[in-house]
Amino acid sequence: MLSAGIVGLPNVGKSTLFNAVARTHKAPAENYPFCTIDPNIGVVTVPDPRLSKLAEISHSQKIVPTAIEFVDIAGLVKGASTGEGLGNQFLSHIREVDAIVQVVRCFENSDIHHVSGTIDPVRDIEVVNTELVLADLASLQKRKDRLQKEVRAGSKIAKIEDEISEELLLHLDAGKPAVTAKLSSEEKTVARGFFLLTSKPTIFACNVAELDLAAISSGEIDNRALNHINRVQDYARHHFATEAVVISAQIESELVDLRENEAMEYLRGLGVEDSGVHALIRAVYHLLGLRTFLTTGEKETRAWTIHAGDKAPTAAGVIHSDFERGFIAAETVSYDDLAALGSLAKAREAGKLRLEGKEYVVRDGDVIFFRFNV
Repeated sequence: MLSAGIVGLPNVGKSTLFNAVARTHKAPAENYPFCTIDPNIGVVTVPDPRLSKLAEISHSQKIVPTAIEFVDIAGLVKGASTGEGLGNQFLSHIREVDAIVQVVRCFENSDIHHVSGTIDPVRDIEVVNTELVLADLASLQKRKDRLQKEVRAGSKIAKIEDEISEELLLHLDAGKPAVTAKLSSEEKTVARGFFLLTSKPTIFACNVAELDLAAISSGEIDNRALNHINRVQDYARHHFATEAVVISAQIESELVDLRENEAMEYLRGLGVEDSGVHALIRAVYHLLGLRTFLTTGEKETRAWTIHAGDKAPTAAGVIHSDFERGFIAAETVSYDDLAALGSLAKAREAGKLRLEGKEYVVRDGDVIFFRFNV
């Protein structure tokens, strides 16, 4: 199962967000630096409203969503790349995850200490980014130094790695994360073996206060938090080619004991149409390059996880290896078509139920019935 690490400076709301995402109270979220030392891990279901509609169509007995893993990692401070604070632990834990959710404090609260004394989300992002870049520069330079003997011996593989290392060193030295380096697909494959921290896909979570969330939802343009959010979203676009999701970790963590419909009713009372946690989980799922296909029947309606670009036999193998080994075809209909028509019979009559072969690339939201023989 792929995982996303929740990172950021101390006291920005990482553990509070983890509790909200994982629907738990197990992560301590106290008002002091390094409240989290050992990472907390939670398996998180991916919200998917398509499942309930399909279950209704099929009269399914149960619904089974797909899931990803979130990891709450200790707060980073300036100097982490050289071991300051819990720097070494922090960096080693980041190496183990597949994507990064960087929590950025966009709320004002004099009772909650900020390590820099003031609220400036872009400055905070740059502190974290600088430490990750410095750690990558150090590890990449060591790798390049080790390669020189093989390069001199004429190793073609070492020469390729050395050239890519040099390109990345120049990119990192300019303060840019490795994930934005313009490498070919072949070079990216080689670079994955470098295990750079800044090569991990990243998304930002703008953590706001309850009153700010309500003000932003109502369109109050003079709100200070909104200015913070706009700056983070602009920075995320131009420096990471990614997005920033708005969330109030405190509100969402307080709703974990409520039923889903009760929590949504509370949020709507604030003028918020969807949970920030739901939006974040879905965004991270796609950030990880994951997609969902669906199966449905009287027994169950289930979401299955595949990677973007996977073909039908690979998707079949997610259900059972026999499905992939004996794959014949995949009866496929898009969720939108099935939901609009209301039944498989009507989808078949309308010509929306297609028979796809081994080369078919499965799309997110495909409802599939596999034919196989072993």
